Amino acid sequence: MTCPLCTTDAPLIDTPVTGGPDNASVQICTLCADPQTPPDHFRPIASTMWTEDAALQVFAARTLKRLDTDWSRDLLDQLYLDEETQAWADNEAAQTNHRDSNGVPLATGDTVVLIKDLNVKGAGFTAKRGTAVHRITLVPDNDAHIEGRVEGQRIVILTEFVKKR
Repeated sequence: MTCPLCTTDAPLIDTPVTGGPDNASVQICTLCADPQTPPDHFRPIASTMWTEDAALQVFAARTLKRLDTDWSRDLLDQLYLDEETQAWADNEAAQTNHRDSNGVPLATGDTVVLIKDLNVKGAGFTAKRGTAVHRITLVPDNDAHIEGRVEGQRIVILTEFVKKR
């Protein structure tokens, strides 16, 4: 079968789309379901986002938000969803329990500040205390992790080391 997000011929898995109708899901390849997949894998999403399947529209919108690249932000600006579908897409934060070190709820797109120097494994630098991380994304399967860019590198940050700004 062909994956509706990336158009590759690969086995598809059933992936739930939270926050909407009960049992809403999409059939996508394992690479599209993995939050660590490189952004360029999703280039064909430009045609997928116009589908009439609301669950696939919501998944595409959330994926574009998570990618945080110039081209994904451009596509997200072009995407039109009806009010109900847009509310479903925006409801992602309500389905998670990501909280900063003070217990304040975090949402995709928030800005956080590091409260501790963090050694970034594999990148060879230390993210300094007080560094602002703009437009974070929430790791969907782990409430203790967020992703953001520090010194041009996309890194995973533990929520216990950040505070919402």
